[in-house]
Amino acid sequence: MSGFGGGMFDCDVLVIGGGIIGLSTAYALTRAAPGTRVTVLEKEPGPARHQTGRNSGVIHSGIYYRPGSLKARFAVRGAAEMVKFCAEYGLPHEVTGKLIVATERAELPRLHALVQRGRENGIPVRELGPAQISAYEPHVRGLAAIHVGTTGICDYGAVAARLAEVAGAAGAEVRYGAEVTAVDRRPWGVAVRTAGGDVVRARVLVNCAGLHCDAVARLAGDEPSMRIVPFRGEYYELERPELVRGLVYPVPDPAFPFLGVHLTRGIDGGVHVGPNAVPALAREGYGWPVVRPRELAGTVAWPGAWRIARRHWRYGAGELRRSLSKRAFTASVRRLLPEAAAADLRPAPAGVRAQAVLRDGTLVDDFLFHEAPRTVHVLNAPSPAATASLPIGREVARRALARMER
Repeated sequence: MSGFGGGMFDCDVLVIGGGIIGLSTAYALTRAAPGTRVTVLEKEPGPARHQTGRNSGVIHSGIYYRPGSLKARFAVRGAAEMVKFCAEYGLPHEVTGKLIVATERAELPRLHALVQRGRENGIPVRELGPAQISAYEPHVRGLAAIHVGTTGICDYGAVAARLAEVAGAAGAEVRYGAEVTAVDRRPWGVAVRTAGGDVVRARVLVNCAGLHCDAVARLAGDEPSMRIVPFRGEYYELERPELVRGLVYPVPDPAFPFLGVHLTRGIDGGVHVGPNAVPALAREGYGWPVVRPRELAGTVAWPGAWRIARRHWRYGAGELRRSLSKRAFTASVRRLLPEAAAADLRPAPAGVRAQAVLRDGTLVDDFLFHEAPRTVHVLNAPSPAATASLPIGREVARRALARMER
């Protein structure tokens, strides 16, 4: 692709991806370096159409993440900043707190480990017995629980739209319906071509393509040491939302990045139940009928995907069973909420998690960035990335500006 005639640039930093991370990066660039010309290319007709706009809207506290990790530091900081951002711009939000509930004795050591981890991460945590659980959530049952006070809820789609608006007012350009199909990286800059035939030339490229970030990295000539393996999160909505006051989670299995089937009262007052986590047959495979053979072949060809399957087949079999059987899904809900019945659950829109997997089958546990000449790739930013989006945006912007100075 020829795109550098006369050494002219259309912008200084070109961001691929108009989810909350790409838009937060554009917002951070306009604040950190006013006058920097920023362009965001998003293939969909609007912002936040995938991971950002298809989650339960939880502002995570950071309690689950290894002390000192990017997830822990950025989630704790990001939760407070997200509440402040929503308040500043009049976006719906609420700091609700949440319960993490142990329903079996085998879960108690893991619950106590979460208490310690929360304290190491500087998060206020209160331990509860069965009677105290009922004081918070009268219909929830458990042997013990912890209350995490800094968890909240918001509308991340609205946050992303406001980030786009504020960045645009500061001079950034956000183009929708602009799918990137080719990247040409040269010693003096980067040019991309869109499906519509437009060429955009920039000094630095930032890849925030989420579900397609590894594909964009390869377009740029970089071979990432990971692949995105998409996992669909399947949700139901509770027909009797009065059974749940706030947010209720099980004790998670530390071997997986998934938090288990939980109960989340959203900003609209409805209660989401889920997600169930199953392999998706396409990057944007929001249901079993959605199959993209080329994407599926790419997942199957990645050695790490087979190693996950071999290592965790029992866990995966349970998730598949809950996906295919509403009765099995209801049974998992009833562990926390004994009054729930299958008739109380109606299907709700699913989401897909862009999970980075290494060649050896390791699920990448932390946020993952990779730098190359004139390029910054964001290669792993699933949940709690929405919570941590403001600190992540600043970090990516810092790296992009450093690349531009070089």
